[in-house]
Amino acid sequence: MPTITPTGQACGAVVTDVDLTQPLAHDAAATLRAGLDQHHVLVFPRQSLTNADLERFSTYFGDLGTDPWFMPIEGSDYIAEIRRDADETTPLFAEGWHSDWSFLETPPVATCLYGIEIPPVGGDTLFANQHLAYERLPDDLRERVDCLMAHHSTRRIYGKGGMYDPENEKERGRSMQIVQDQETFEYDHPLVRVHEGNGRPALFCTLGYVQGIVGMEPAEAVAFLGELQKLQVADEV
Repeated sequence: MPTITPTGQACGAVVTDVDLTQPLAHDAAATLRAGLDQHHVLVFPRQSLTNADLERFSTYFGDLGTDPWFMPIEGSDYIAEIRRDADETTPLFAEGWHSDWSFLETPPVATCLYGIEIPPVGGDTLFANQHLAYERLPDDLRERVDCLMAHHSTRRIYGKGGMYDPENEKERGRSMQIVQDQETFEYDHPLVRVHEGNGRPALFCTLGYVQGIVGMEPAEAVAFLGELQKLQVADEV
């Protein structure tokens, strides 16, 4: 059975005693899913996976999803290459803290990242515990966010004229191929969502994809979301 060791930080655990190149028994897979529900981030060191291994492993957490903006790698419909060449000068991809594909009606349970070439310095992926962020809110702010709906959209990021529009001058020379959004995905979600796996409330809001608060004037929403994100990514969470 997999051994799950908490990092001692606000979230995260290291998983050992498991070989992801082999199919997992039902109870082992259930242990990993329960570990994700509890710790939010699982790290699997020293695994050497094929594309098929990565896809099989991902299915233990839910159905595989396709990505309308990244060209999949050859031989797979589900795996995209997150790439940046050493001499590349385009802005860092996905540098801002965010929750993947929150603009969908049913956002993904998780994202699986498999590191192949990682720079010796920098390139860290940071995580924040949104259960803890919610719990640390002042009482009056917690009562306020409990009643709000956030408007999630791809327009500002992948839409025409958006951050990753290939016609944007800053995007010239990007090694990672991003397909311009042919359709705008938009959906309203509660600002506070209850996690289906552990039953705990969490903040569900990120500046990149949340582009408004239902019933709130745009300028007020921008200021509110900016202040809220400071609490969401505080060192303590």
